[in-house]
Amino acid sequence: MGYLLGIDGGGTRTTAWLADENLRILARVSGGPSNPVKVGVAAARRELSRVYRKVLREGRIRPEEFDAVCAGLAGADGEPIHGQILDWMRRKIPARAHILTTDAAIALQAALDGSEGIIVIAGTGSISFARDANGQVLRVGGWGSLFDDAGSGYDIGRKAIAAALRAHDGRGRSTSLLRQLCRKLHLRKITEVVTMDLTPQDIAGVFPLVHKEAVAGDAVARKLCIEAANDLAELPVTLMKRLGWKRRCIPVVCSGGIFRGSTLIRRAFARSVCKYGRLARITLLDREPVEGALLLARQSARSQKTKSIGPGGRTWH
Repeated sequence: MGYLLGIDGGGTRTTAWLADENLRILARVSGGPSNPVKVGVAAARRELSRVYRKVLREGRIRPEEFDAVCAGLAGADGEPIHGQILDWMRRKIPARAHILTTDAAIALQAALDGSEGIIVIAGTGSISFARDANGQVLRVGGWGSLFDDAGSGYDIGRKAIAAALRAHDGRGRSTSLLRQLCRKLHLRKITEVVTMDLTPQDIAGVFPLVHKEAVAGDAVARKLCIEAANDLAELPVTLMKRLGWKRRCIPVVCSGGIFRGSTLIRRAFARSVCKYGRLARITLLDREPVEGALLLARQSARSQKTKSIGPGGRTWH
């Protein structure tokens, strides 16, 4: 058996790990965003090419030594994007097995490794999946920053900027976010923000500041964090309702920068979830999502089939 390549590509960064058949990690590299919906297919492929070349250099291996590669990319589940990225993988990476799925799917694999439960991911965007005992996978949320992504870094950042603008006008409550956002974004006054060319990643980057001000006692910032926690809790609660899991001791695994970066949000999220599912076991993902990509790559290498899969090990569109 040769080498395995696992890739986790999101709206902020891309992580790639090289491993042997026993999942011993031989190289870890990272790069910029590779969400094809946010940066475009061409830019996503360029970033994937960069991290792939870095893996070859740091791992000191040849391309033909790969048995399997699994890439979990945010936004890669729809056509024609899925086909365009998978075609690139097959042409550029001479592995025996190729898997293209979503970042949520590899996080689900890392969190549950095939067992039943729920994962909630909150980073630049937000989404949740549940897998039942039969391998059925259900999705809630994750419909993009324009229409959804409640509780995400983007959502919190956008609301924080809006709150600062309202405070500036006198329409909203006074908040330290007004001063701190001007400092972070290098603005003389907050109204200059409306002429800035901010990406969703830039707006999501405001989240650490919001959390810091919330912990320091700013009422507006704290309210935004609690609202985000409640919005995120709605994702697994909806899945529990659909699957009849109210009285089940079901694992709910949290992943992403929002959960990792805020004890305040984690605790408020847990309280909100447990109001419905009192037996839910809420934990923070203790593995990197890219490990889920390696697990899927190893499964595929052992079956020696080229395929594209989604959550639960089945084709997913």
